[in-house]
Amino acid sequence: MNKIALSSLALDLDRVATAYFMGSNKVAERFLEEVFIRRDEIEKKTTKAYLVKLLNNLDRFKLEKNKKKLAEDALLYSKLFENASLSL
Repeated sequence: MNKIALSSLALDLDRVATAYFMGSNKVAERFLEEVFIRRDEIEKKTTKAYLVKLLNNLDRFKLEKNKKKLAEDALLYSKLFENASLSL
């Protein structure tokens, strides 16, 4: 279950980054909503501690006003979660 959810989370984060870089803020915000839905699907009890910390750090995306920084962070997190899902 976590593998699929982590993969989906990574893809949604990649879409957030791409949309913000392209200037499509409305699309990016919609995919950011999906990110939080995906995050809640992940079973944290069976997830490694570093991934739980990363998942909890996603909350700061809601507070970030600088869209370029948010896009860069989303891209970074997408790769971290993608790599984590591939290792499961």
